[in-house]
Amino acid sequence: MTLTKKKIIIVGCGPGAESYITPAARAAAARADVLIVSRRLKDLFPKCPAERIDSGVDIDGTLDEIAARYDDGRQVVLLATGDPGIFSLAKPVIRRFGRENCEVIPGISSVQVAFARLGLDWQDARIISAHSSDPEMTAADLRPAGKIAVLGGREAALAWIAGLLRELGSGRRVFVCEELTLPGERIREVAPNDLAGLPVSSRVIVLIIQGELLS
Repeated sequence: MTLTKKKIIIVGCGPGAESYITPAARAAAARADVLIVSRRLKDLFPKCPAERIDSGVDIDGTLDEIAARYDDGRQVVLLATGDPGIFSLAKPVIRRFGRENCEVIPGISSVQVAFARLGLDWQDARIISAHSSDPEMTAADLRPAGKIAVLGGREAALAWIAGLLRELGSGRRVFVCEELTLPGERIREVAPNDLAGLPVSSRVIVLIIQGELLS
């Protein structure tokens, strides 16, 4: 008998607060035989009886864990913070298993929330991740952008942003957005010279906005 394999479902779980998790995301998690979860999402959906696997930092190892269960015909659901289309495990999963074998359920990104808090659209924003290492781009690459969102969460990321701002020059305003949608949410406008060494949480996005866009 040929085993029918079920599509791997990649679910965006929103920016933090459970009220921002979509009904589609909840329904997908309820169907899971296996949940692939990050440290930040390990306690989500506590009533779901599925096997839980920590995605960790070993991407190849996580993909192998997914493959073993996918090949057994089990329903694998990968939980991603925010939206799967923004710096998540979705890209390597789809690359390995193929688009035809994956289903992506979008979520609300913290980037969306950050821009919404400032009352700004974000369709023309440059989005950069500095979570694990400094981005490989220069001020020349980013100078044309009127809106830049940097996903940070570590002191070195803030130091990189501070250096970027020095190279970009004056005329930009900087907003540090922490713990968005959570009880500790805080949004501060910070002078560029005060950014390096600023104590922040691990859930932080820095928005760099051309001043005239906020007038």
